[in-house]
Amino acid sequence: MKLEQIINSLLEQDMYKFSMGEAIYHQFTDYKTTWSFKCRNTDVHFTEEMVDEIREQIRAYCNLRFTDEELEYLNAVQWIKGSYVDFLRLWQPRFDDFEITTDGPCGLAIETKGTWLNTSMYEIPTLAIVNEVYFRMAYDYKQLFESFKQRLDQKVTALTTGADGVSYTIGAFSEFGLRRRLSAEAQELAVKVLSEQDYHGKSTFVGTSNVYLAKKYNLSPVGTMAHEWIMCVGQGNHKHNPAYSNWYAMDAWVKEYGIMNGIALTDAITTDCFLKDFQLTYATLFSGVRHDSGDPFVWGEKMIEHYKKLGIDPASKTLLFSDSLDFERADQLYAHFSNKAKVAFGIGTYISNDTDVPALNIVMKTTACNGMDVAKISDTPGKGMCKNPDYVEYLKRCIDWRMKHDR
Repeated sequence: MKLEQIINSLLEQDMYKFSMGEAIYHQFTDYKTTWSFKCRNTDVHFTEEMVDEIREQIRAYCNLRFTDEELEYLNAVQWIKGSYVDFLRLWQPRFDDFEITTDGPCGLAIETKGTWLNTSMYEIPTLAIVNEVYFRMAYDYKQLFESFKQRLDQKVTALTTGADGVSYTIGAFSEFGLRRRLSAEAQELAVKVLSEQDYHGKSTFVGTSNVYLAKKYNLSPVGTMAHEWIMCVGQGNHKHNPAYSNWYAMDAWVKEYGIMNGIALTDAITTDCFLKDFQLTYATLFSGVRHDSGDPFVWGEKMIEHYKKLGIDPASKTLLFSDSLDFERADQLYAHFSNKAKVAFGIGTYISNDTDVPALNIVMKTTACNGMDVAKISDTPGKGMCKNPDYVEYLKRCIDWRMKHDR
């Protein structure tokens, strides 16, 4: 490797991977998935040297193992069961599950295949590695890091004392930027600085999705479920009608966690279809819902009205916003919704990779489960990813039929 090792602990992982991982371990151990990398930036190219470095960094990541201290930390998380921690004691990433080549329009192609238990865990470290390799090798990293620190200082000032007429109030917020961070150094600096501030009652930094940093800085590790959970549970069984993916996913989640760890993701196959299954039982058991695509104001009002129709006080539920947020947008959403419901924010790239150059728009998504295509049909066109357009059309037809027939 030409760079220092980027991932140095298996806790450098988003918390929702462990939340989903436990449920996968107990309920879906035989599921197999394929994951595919995609760079949405049209002006980005990875050189062969970068691809070689990414390959070696992933190889180094695959040599890591959980330490006893790390496992003790996970075991202390309220909803994590000891049986899953014992599994992690034996678990290790497998480099043989990766295929890394120079194919593709951006000069980099990554695909992973294997058990869902394994491949689910690869997404976040892989994206973190790709980001850091790119920014360290394509730019003068020291200059980028200086611009990152300057912008971080401005953000902190806007949240605390205010300056130049800019002052934000956003309530509870978490850092969600591991997958798209500039570097491990940058993300840790941001988390450290944000955790040390006095927000004078206007905002509260509640934690980070990065479990390693949560442990290091005594913060809450934050994260429930991702789209993969709904896609694989709902679409990975050929007996399931994929328009009912949310029901299957929520049913399995409640079997695992009951009323704990319950923020439901609404937009895997559109929020309108989600609401068909988010009826009284699940709306009561889940403590709130997460927004990740579409107009957040329209979505929030829709969720509030849905809770009211069910006879549930929206003020008792959390609206968690996590789609491409900055502090200005969060301030607007908080002002609009804070007197109607509990409001929280998961803020990623804006905190972990805001520099003088644009951040990468890269993803690694589940494209197959048990040999079958899976897809996401979000509330924002273009956010989905599926290798088979015929399956996307089939899924859309299933959703449309259900919506028209009110089933």
